[in-house]
Amino acid sequence: MKILVTGHDGYIGSVFTPMARAAGHDVTGLDAFWFEGCALGPEPEAVRALRLDVRDTEVEHLRGYDAVVHLAAISNDPLGHLDPDRTYEINHRGSVRIARLAKRAGVERFIFASSCSLYGAASPDDLLTESAPFRPVTPYGESKVLAERDLSAMADDDFSPTYMRNATVYGFSPRLRLDLVVNDLAASALASGDVVVKSDGTPWRPLAHVEDVAQAILAALEAPRETVHDQAFNVGRTQENHQVRDLAEIVHDLVAGSRVSYAEGGAPDARCYRVDFSKAEESLPGFRPRWTVSDGVRQLIGAFREHGLEPGDLSSPRFIRLRRIEVLQRAGNLGPDLRRVPTLQRG
Repeated sequence: MKILVTGHDGYIGSVFTPMARAAGHDVTGLDAFWFEGCALGPEPEAVRALRLDVRDTEVEHLRGYDAVVHLAAISNDPLGHLDPDRTYEINHRGSVRIARLAKRAGVERFIFASSCSLYGAASPDDLLTESAPFRPVTPYGESKVLAERDLSAMADDDFSPTYMRNATVYGFSPRLRLDLVVNDLAASALASGDVVVKSDGTPWRPLAHVEDVAQAILAALEAPRETVHDQAFNVGRTQENHQVRDLAEIVHDLVAGSRVSYAEGGAPDARCYRVDFSKAEESLPGFRPRWTVSDGVRQLIGAFREHGLEPGDLSSPRFIRLRRIEVLQRAGNLGPDLRRVPTLQRG
């Protein structure tokens, strides 16, 4: 297939793009490149790409593709709280806009990176399937609910959207993020010796390795249309629902000499839910998630040691999405609307 990947230079995109190319697909990227240069180790594999904000795409940018994989988004809850209006503009309205343009351009498949965050707050006694009610507690989660609703209304014989509800992602990527719970705990343990839990440790989280997320997207692209048309898939492993305090213990057990500590004033997190992931394994041909949190922590520790993670990296804008945006804004590279400011305007 000929595929356009929005957000191809991001945390998931920089893992998915080479995977799709290795599977024989013709991949073009589309990215605002906010995180260009933010790598631990080698830069991501270069591909043909449009340097473009998804909000500024036009129909001509989408012509000739068989599928769009839409990963570009305000990527987590803290960043979403920075400016909720921008979160809805990019994650909801921007996603719907690019889907409408893709439909006009004759693109048949549209894979949308949604999130288990749309389940929000639920009883930990329940395992949530794709039919569970939505209870988002953040602008990020709500933006995914609204986008899925409006994309579903566009589904017809010519346009087939699919919604990949990713669990909380972890694991090494060329565009490393340390604002994800497992990555954060592992990095803290290795660089400082402290496994710092920032809540009271009780919330449940479903987890998915970034490579398993990429494999699920690829499986959805290659699946028969009738299998994935207007369908949602939880992406993760049912066995990998963990309380945050248990994640800290996993890291502690794998990093010799580390200590588990709890941040002063850490409170229960309203985001608490457990998820059933059986549908994707049963329905997406060839998809078998293989990573466990323990294996992912071992991978992260190996990569941190290989590439030289330093204590200062724990709070570096290179790896913390919110801080990177703030740095770009202070430098005049991003405007209040989170669009790139042209060089001449920066003066």
